[in-house]
Order: sequence, then C-alpha cells, then structure tokens
Amino acid sequence: MIQSDKHAYNEWLSFHRSMAESAAPDPRENIIQQAERIKKLEADPEAWFKYYFPKYAKYEPAGFHKAATRRIIKNARWYEVRSWSRGFAKSTRTMFEFLYLAMTGKIKNTILFSHSYDNAERLLLPYKINLEKNNRLVHDYGIQVNPGRWENGEFITQRGASFIAVGAGQSPRGSKNEEIRPDALIFDDMDTDEEARNEKRISDKWEWIEQSAIPTIDISEDIRIVFCGNIIAKDCCVVRAQQFADYVDIINLIDKKGLSNWPEKVKPVDVAYIQKKISYISFQKEYMNNPLSVGTVFKELIYDKIQPIRNYRLLACYTDPSFKESKKNDYKATVLVGKYKDQFHIIKAFVEQTTTANMVDWHYQVMELVKEQSCYYYMEANFIQDILMQEFWKIGESKGKVVPIRGDERKKPDKYTRIESLLEPINRAGKLIFNQAEKKNPHMIRLEDQFKAFQPGSRAHDDGPDAVEGAVWILNHKEMEMIPPVFIKRSHTSNKHKY
Repeated sequence: MIQSDKHAYNEWLSFHRSMAESAAPDPRENIIQQAERIKKLEADPEAWFKYYFPKYAKYEPAGFHKAATRRIIKNARWYEVRSWSRGFAKSTRTMFEFLYLAMTGKIKNTILFSHSYDNAERLLLPYKINLEKNNRLVHDYGIQVNPGRWENGEFITQRGASFIAVGAGQSPRGSKNEEIRPDALIFDDMDTDEEARNEKRISDKWEWIEQSAIPTIDISEDIRIVFCGNIIAKDCCVVRAQQFADYVDIINLIDKKGLSNWPEKVKPVDVAYIQKKISYISFQKEYMNNPLSVGTVFKELIYDKIQPIRNYRLLACYTDPSFKESKKNDYKATVLVGKYKDQFHIIKAFVEQTTTANMVDWHYQVMELVKEQSCYYYMEANFIQDILMQEFWKIGESKGKVVPIRGDERKKPDKYTRIESLLEPINRAGKLIFNQAEKKNPHMIRLEDQFKAFQPGSRAHDDGPDAVEGAVWILNHKEMEMIPPVFIKRSHTSNKHKY
C-alpha cells in the first residue's frame, strides 16, 4: 500500500471509529419509548438531524439551512440549486436530507453525480459510513449493510434504498432499483477550474447532464434534484442549472452589510482572517459567488520606485468614503497620488472595509508623510458629506490639527466610463505607477486586486480605482489652473483683407 493510500485508509478508519463513538443510543429506552421517539423525530427533520448526526452538529444551522430542508422535504417534485459559500455545509446538509428521505421511505433510488467518478465516490462515502457505523441509525432503523450489494460506489440498504456514484461522462442509463428509476439526483462539485476556462468543455458536460444524467428519471413520478456548487465562472454548470431550477439559493459568506450569513459558525474575526490570507479576486470567487475576470481593462499594473515627497510639484489625497445610496458593502479608500513630470505615482493607499474613525486617521498618516509639502485633500461628495465633515472636525479638535479636506462637487459621469476613460490610457502608456515599496502592504494589494477586477458590469468593488481617478482628476485640474493664461495681441489675429 502506497503512503497516500495508507493515509486515506487511516482517515477512513478514524472516521468509522468516531462515528461509532459519537452516536450511541440510550440503552435505558424500551421499545415503546423508542417508537414514540422515532415518530417525534421524523416529524421534525431538524431534530432528526441533531439526534442522528451529533458528530456533525458542531454549529447550529443557519436560517438558510432550515429553509432549504423545508423546501426539499415538502416538495416531492423539486429542482434546487445551492450555491452556498465554501464551508457552509452544502454536501453535509444535503446528505442529512437524503438520508432522512431514504430512511423514512420517501426516496428509493439516489444517484450522486460529480465531475469524476472518484470524486462522486468520495462524496458518497459518508452516506455509506453512516449507514454502516452510525449506531443510532442502526438501532432505530435496523442493520442497513446488504452483503453482496455493498460497494463504495454503489450500495443498497436492507430497507431497499439504493445509492450510486457516477462521474461526469459515465453512462447512468438504465439505473434502477428493481422497478424504481432514480427519484433523487444530487449534482455535487460538477465544475472544475480547468473546465470553467473552456466553454466547449462546459457545453459538453452540460449536454451530458441534460441528455444522459437527468433523463434517467421517470417523468411520471416524483423526483428531487439538488445541484450543489459555487459559482466559479460566469459560465459553468451551476450557472446553467439556475436557468431550469425551481429555486436558486445563493448564500455568500457575508451579506451586503458585511455580516456573516452563518453567524453561528463564522465570526467577524474569521472573515477578516481569510480576507487577509487570499486575494480579493479569490475571496470573491470562493466565498461570494462572484467570479471575476482578471485584466479586462487594466491588463498590467506597473510597480516602480517613486520619488521623494519633496520632488512632487503636486500632491492629492483623495477619499471615497463608501457611503452610497446602495446596498453594497463598499470599501473605504484613501489614496495619495503625486504628479511627477508626466507620470502619476500612487504613493500610498488605504483600502479597507472599516470605520469612519479609521478612515479619518488615514489622513493624519498622509499628513505625516507629506509634512510641509503642499497637498490637496478631497473627498467624494455624497448625501452624508456634512456628517463626515463633522467627524473630521471632531477628530481634528482632539488631535489639535484638522485635515483641510473638501468635497469633490463636480458632476461625475458614469463611474465605469469615468475610471476607464481617464486611467486606462495613462496606465497603458506606463504613466500610472504603483509604489514598489508598498507592494506587500495589504491595502495596496487590495487596490491592485480592485484594479484587476475592474470591468463593465462587474459586481466587484471599485472604490480604490474610484479614489485614484479622483486624485488624478484633481491633479490635472489643479495643474491647468497653475498654467498662466496666454494673451494674443489683436493685431496678430486681425484680417487685413476685409470685405
């Protein structure tokens, strides 16, 4: 046995042992009490889950878990897509439900599909282990192991419920449990990153799903279909499934206010930790069902050594405070940009989902950086500008120094057009320079990620690029004001040959 197989085997044995230890029945219970308890549990799926799967019940389920269970149990004909964030128990919750349906006789023939047979078998293995080693299930529903019909990828319980693992591209045609065609289909982890980059491969797989996998059902009978998977690309099987589903359940790691959608499990500190450990683009894809294309507008960003502060004739500190009349949980962004010859240097950046007090403090860090050098401080004007200004004055009084900030009152065109038309040509010409010394700063990393994710119609945050656009516009505008007017004598323009 090779080392990797040995490791996997040991993990399997460990799971077996822990399953047996964590689900022991009450030995003091008599048959009548047992029957009453089972009846009561079956009437309450949430209680059923907690009793039979205590090993998994480390965290209380969220409201979206309970709602999903109600839908799949209530509706005998149902097609649902579950695009829940990573770590939100898509596969586990689905297992609870389909084992419940199987043990209570509501389904007889389940097929679990995945992107490969090995992955489908892996996802089906917890079902098999629970039916073998979950002492509470065995105690209440009897021994389920069926000798001769009990393999990892295909097994039939003593109660007559079958489970089959099928990989994408394999033939599921003719799958029957005696006379019963499949009445439960689970599509779990169908998409892969590699395939999602190739439209032809996605189309081929989807054709197989529509023409081989789903038609295994008997259209005259009940059928439950659950499609589990994150939205990892703008075109993938999960996205295509949404077009046909009775219900699409998209649950991101955090809501539009930045709060956890599973607060019983995921705390603010957990969200903050993962946001610091992976890029913004990866976070959006894996946890927010928001796959972003890279480099559609800003294909390359240039990092280089910048000038000493004293060498900048013009400096602008611009802030996008993120308070907008929208439901997006935007980032606050403050950038310090300097004009050097024909280049714009992004000297310092602050980009974060944070408090107004922290945002104000960024400006004092900028003031400390620029010292006596002249710098214009602007903030995007919005519907609570006066309240924000009061915060600046309040903190300024406590520090003994007020940030000389003013609102940017210009009438701005569409944000995408504004950022793309001003910054893209500058960047393409190699004139937009990011401070090399700040490249590993988390704030500068977030700014870079937002630039890379910037594209028309994107749901990605763009507060950082918006602040840079504001600073560059201010610098250009102030430079134009500094150019002395040129007066041309009338004699040079007069037409000597008059009619």
